[in-house]
Amino acid sequence: MSITPLHRHYLHFSELPISMRVMYTAVLCVLGMAYLFAALYLFHTYSGRDGNQGTLSYDDLVIAYSGSGKGSKLEAALRGPMSNMAPPDELGVLVTWVQQGADKDKYETVAKPILEKRCLSCHDGSNPHLPSLSGLDNLQKMTEQDTGTDVFTLVRVSHIHLFGLTFIFYLVGTIFGHAYVRPVWFKATVIGLPFLCLALDVGSWYLVKIYHPFALVTMGAGLVQGLSFAFMWVTSMYQLWFSGTPEAVAKRHGEDEIAVG
Repeated sequence: MSITPLHRHYLHFSELPISMRVMYTAVLCVLGMAYLFAALYLFHTYSGRDGNQGTLSYDDLVIAYSGSGKGSKLEAALRGPMSNMAPPDELGVLVTWVQQGADKDKYETVAKPILEKRCLSCHDGSNPHLPSLSGLDNLQKMTEQDTGTDVFTLVRVSHIHLFGLTFIFYLVGTIFGHAYVRPVWFKATVIGLPFLCLALDVGSWYLVKIYHPFALVTMGAGLVQGLSFAFMWVTSMYQLWFSGTPEAVAKRHGEDEIAVG
């Protein structure tokens, strides 16, 4: 089987100056940490909504984007991602108060003390990305039936997600472009696939509201993005410092053949 010749503009990591290799290594290390923390944050945000703590499931994503179809957003949060923010007995008091209609007369004596003690340090309204639990009016918005993430919030998160991950995969893909990987079509696929999956991932958020099985697209697209990132990261770091110069790279100097790939 013939091997695609090296492109005339291709430079392997071993052909780069040490300063660029150090820079690429630093970028990969920081982006690797960032991707890990982002994965942990997403797991913490979406896991447990179906009542099963410690796992991120299909049902968790359906509830996050289209709602549980029962109960309220506040109850879903107290039973899910916020369940470790207060003792079970205090959570039980809040859930009972919500289920009984978030009675105004009991707010001051039942709900407010717990909320001030456990919740308002984050949900005081100062962070636009977190719902405010300060005051009965804000609470009553959270005690309406859970219909999932609203479209405006999805739009806001979508543009952040698209801009941010496009930049990340552009950087990692550019660095990975110096790696020696054959066949060339496989290397190109690894570079391009995360961008396709990013579009599918974000688009599926809206479609889950219409048809729940699109949550499988969300899960699959996110998994492929993660695997692509990991493959490019590991391959790049290995070839940057440990693998040496590939034979095809070492032999190409002085060759008369015009590269085509």
